[in-house]
Amino acid sequence: MSNNFEWFEVAKVADLPEGRVMSVTAREKSICLSHFDGQWAAMDNRCPHQGGPLGEGSIEQGVDGKCWIRCPWHGWDFDPLTGAPPGGHEDTGQALYEVEVRDGAVFIGLEKEPEQPRTTTDVIAETLVNWGVKRVFGMVGHSNLGLADAIRRQTVAGAMDYVAIRHEGAASFACSAYGKLTGKPAACLTIAGPGATNLLTGLWDAKVDRAPVLALTGQVQTQVFGPGAFQDIDLSSAFDAVTRFSQTVLTTSNHAELASLAVKNALVERDVAHLIFPDDVQTLPSDAKAGGPGGRLGLAAVKLADADLEAALKMIAKSKRPFIVLGHGAKEVREDVIALAESLGAPVATTFKGKGLIPDTHPNAAGVLGRSGTPIASWFMNECDLILALGSSFANHTGIEPSKPIIQVDFERMQLGKFHPVTLPVWAEIGQFCRAVRAHRPARPEAADQLAEVAERWAIWREEKASRVADDRGKGIGAAAVFEALTRECPADAIITVDVGNNAYSFGRYFEATGQRVLMSGYLGSIGFALPAALGAWSATQDVEAYRGRKVISVSGDGGFAQYAMEFTTAVRHNMDITHILLNNAELGKISKEQRSGEFQVWQTDLVNPSFATFARQCGGQGTRVSKPDGLVGAIRDAIAHPGPALVEINTDVELV
Repeated sequence: MSNNFEWFEVAKVADLPEGRVMSVTAREKSICLSHFDGQWAAMDNRCPHQGGPLGEGSIEQGVDGKCWIRCPWHGWDFDPLTGAPPGGHEDTGQALYEVEVRDGAVFIGLEKEPEQPRTTTDVIAETLVNWGVKRVFGMVGHSNLGLADAIRRQTVAGAMDYVAIRHEGAASFACSAYGKLTGKPAACLTIAGPGATNLLTGLWDAKVDRAPVLALTGQVQTQVFGPGAFQDIDLSSAFDAVTRFSQTVLTTSNHAELASLAVKNALVERDVAHLIFPDDVQTLPSDAKAGGPGGRLGLAAVKLADADLEAALKMIAKSKRPFIVLGHGAKEVREDVIALAESLGAPVATTFKGKGLIPDTHPNAAGVLGRSGTPIASWFMNECDLILALGSSFANHTGIEPSKPIIQVDFERMQLGKFHPVTLPVWAEIGQFCRAVRAHRPARPEAADQLAEVAERWAIWREEKASRVADDRGKGIGAAAVFEALTRECPADAIITVDVGNNAYSFGRYFEATGQRVLMSGYLGSIGFALPAALGAWSATQDVEAYRGRKVISVSGDGGFAQYAMEFTTAVRHNMDITHILLNNAELGKISKEQRSGEFQVWQTDLVNPSFATFARQCGGQGTRVSKPDGLVGAIRDAIAHPGPALVEINTDVELV
């Protein structure tokens, strides 16, 4: 073999009969290998028309007996020995490569690999890294290959990590959960057309729950924009409503600036940002400098107005029974909220999205308020004479009583009095407000001893829960028993992703949080959220020091799990330490309940399921099925202890929720 090249074995002689072509790869170069008239030849595999793979075409013989390689897409021809087309429709023809046959093998010689040329997408990927984007969830495909290769280089360098999902919807849900947990954006990568549109549900989940997310979608080549080429849809219009920022990356764009603006919008606005990458723009050479956050972000602080503080202190001083509603918007300052509650002797209920922000074991904790809540929280809502709503959005599922005197504090001005007027809307950082009130120590000589009442109400509720745990109609395990077992075995610092449906209502009602972080599809309420969200939460445990080493547990019904069941293989592939608790009642139980409540016939809510535990084992994880209450604790304990993906399938009674 010649020493002027690097030689790569690409095939055996027997692999390619006479009169045939095939696609082979040498280094990363895709090559059309041909065998005809006793000769071997190799040329660039990409047809210059629209990139058709010549190695999937054929060798055609002209009327003059000459052989031509014909592109399978549109019939363009090329001379296998010269690379030239017959009709002059291309000036340069195809690049050719050296071929040698030795000892029954075919080798292709390539010139020594030059330094990797830097591209527009390298500039963008480097900019994302500079802004702190550490994680990409996606699916590599034909219209994002240049961008994917730029991301690959960042992963090889250790600056990013990549999760290869099985459905693009799972990528956007994973990004949404990652953003909800960390406050930082992860990116989801897709191809054009259906790959991009598959992101929309998860992106809407992120948008309505105010989670930063970055969407990176491939697009067809600019030369075929508009006429309706394969997978050419107007992505700008398709993503307009769900994004705060959406731009197409063009040859003339300032690529570093576009990437910086995308991440800044996601971070500052806590919203979805979107970049569209036409195929032909992704690999253009570029020597531009990457961007970064330096000089682009100011401090996010809102000063508490003196008049608002004075008014709040007067209302608190007059109240005998203040009641705090702790919402997800106060998640970063929950310690300040708890300290304020302690100083006031006030019960603290959380919204469902805020579940776990105060442990249920804390003397001031009153559980969850609303549809997914406890009778403890609703009792204090009814009895209070002042509500302090801190970081709560007043969702209709929460049920904050509007007729009560309300002090609402939020750092987002549009959230104040969003659904109805409140007595005192306060635009301020929630932690700052709590610290200011504590510092003034408002005198409350007639305050009730509410903490004794909290303990009393918990005793009543726990006695009732214990009776529900014992319920048995012979049709499966009750939800109270499931979540009593999970309460016992769940690590106090676990991250729990919860689906929608009866499993979510029961989780909110029965599971007693002891410090766990809970993530859910809040305002969108999308079925199927839990498992993809667990992928995002686990990734956060690898990327963010504050969450490192924490166990990830996802909870769903059978209907929700089936939506993205194949993402269990994603967890196996990346060796994610995720435990999935699956309540299987072979029914969309929440919908059946709503049909009955609306006095409709129960219709089309029954499900045909496989053995999910067997499915988990076939995917390469651990799978256990539980059909009796006495098996719950052991199965959940073993699954949590398993150092990888594990699933506990629990046969549940649809009526015992």
